[in-house]
Amino acid sequence: MSAVGRRRYAFDGSGDTVIDDSCGATVAHASHIAAKQRPEYGNIFRLIFDQSGLCMATLDRSLCLREANSDFLAQFDRNLQESYGRPFLTLLHPTVRRSIGRDLALLVAGERDRVGGKLIAVRQDGALLFGELIAVSVVRPGGEIDAILVLVGQTSRVGKAQAIVQRGVLLTPMDAKILEGVAAGMSTGKLAAVLHMSRGGVEYRITALLRRFKAINRTELVSKAYSMGVLNTESWPPAVQSTYVQN
Repeated sequence: MSAVGRRRYAFDGSGDTVIDDSCGATVAHASHIAAKQRPEYGNIFRLIFDQSGLCMATLDRSLCLREANSDFLAQFDRNLQESYGRPFLTLLHPTVRRSIGRDLALLVAGERDRVGGKLIAVRQDGALLFGELIAVSVVRPGGEIDAILVLVGQTSRVGKAQAIVQRGVLLTPMDAKILEGVAAGMSTGKLAAVLHMSRGGVEYRITALLRRFKAINRTELVSKAYSMGVLNTESWPPAVQSTYVQN
């Protein structure tokens, strides 16, 4: 049993689950262990769940939080009383709820046994939590989906002051178009032609955006706009969320 306690799960750059050299099992296999009825398998899974070093939670078939380990609760800034029974998607940033909800629904329907991707969650303190999500279905011996096991790794935070969630940024329609153009990789000359502005006018507005987002260059400007939820992560060409555009 002590060998199991040393197992650590991680995520590689491709989004696949990988295990360090001290462990030969996969997270998906761990979810199947959870479905076993023999007590020793339940104990093994409990040890992995509690001591994996990952944020781990189980969801019921309606995608409500059934259980979460201490790492999950700490990273998401939640407590036991308010978390259990709460829809998992309400913990996420609006820009990723639809895509993650769609993927989790595939697990519940039995159409997939594993999904993964980027996660952005909103902590209770207003900060944003970024991470890599993997979810697998836990199947009963009879083949019925019992629960969804969610694992979140490689987490990082953006503080409330930087996150500007929902209320901190309101762009003029022109600034929104310029930000979208910068995110699409358009040059100053191209933006000037498309928006019927002078090059100097475009540069002035970009400089103002850099100052407003506290970014040192265009790359950091776009990165911060995405991390703050100002730019929609599910659209191309880039689009500013309507919430952040002045009427």
